[in-house]
Amino acid sequence: MAPVNHGPGPKSGLQEEDMIKDRAEMIEAIEIDLTGPAGNAFVLLGYVNSLGKQLGWSPEDIAAVKADMRSGDYEHLVNVFDKHFGRIVTLYR
Repeated sequence: MAPVNHGPGPKSGLQEEDMIKDRAEMIEAIEIDLTGPAGNAFVLLGYVNSLGKQLGWSPEDIAAVKADMRSGDYEHLVNVFDKHFGRIVTLYR
C-alpha cells in the first residue's frame, strides 16, 4: 500500500506565527455599530489602545495610528480604524 500524501512537509513556507497560538493571544470577533454609542470617536480611539496592545504593537505604533485617525474628520477616523483593524473588527452603519 502506498503512503498517504498529506501535502508539503515542514518546508511548506509556513512561519512559526502561522502555527497554533497560545489561547491568551486569542482576540474574539468584535462588531461595532457606528450609529450607536460604540461608534463614538473616543470609543474607537480606545479600541486602538486595547487592540494594539493585544496585537503586540509598540506604544509608538499605537500613537501613530491614533494621530492619523485624529488628523481628519469622522469618516477619515473610521477609514483609518478599518484599515488597521478591519480583519478583526466588523463595522456597521
